[in-house]
Amino acid sequence: MRIRERGEKAAAADIAAIRRNSTVIDPDWDLVASAAQFKAGSGLAYADAFCIATAQRLDAALWTGDPEIVDRADRLPCEIVDLR
Repeated sequence: MRIRERGEKAAAADIAAIRRNSTVIDPDWDLVASAAQFKAGSGLAYADAFCIATAQRLDAALWTGDPEIVDRADRLPCEIVDLR
């Protein structure tokens, strides 16, 4: 949701809904190591590598519009859902 399209109040409501339906996963050393391996092997940004490592750990799909991730979907250990 873009603030410019619907305004700050609507954006705040969207963020609140996402927070109600989300679980925060604190990184542990295993997740850090897994993300570092993805980063080293792929050249992806470390934040992107954390997303992939987390999706793999949870056996979950990674929903993203990031072309750097989507373009590597066939080489990643989790399902990628292209939001573009």
